[in-house]
Amino acid sequence: MKCPICKKEVEDMKYRPFCSKRCADIDLGNWFNEKYKFEATEVDEEDLAELEKMKNGGEEQE
Repeated sequence: MKCPICKKEVEDMKYRPFCSKRCADIDLGNWFNEKYKFEATEVDEEDLAELEKMKNGGEEQE
């Protein structure tokens, strides 16, 4: 398995999937600095009610 940051072979599984704490910290910094992004969808009240209904086995909650 190769480290997603530096592409070195991962030998120590302690920081998997990264090869070292340094690469793990670089990845965490990338998240904090919003280098990585993904699309999010908004959930409206009707969707939440439907999910809650499904979670409760189809029973209506008051």
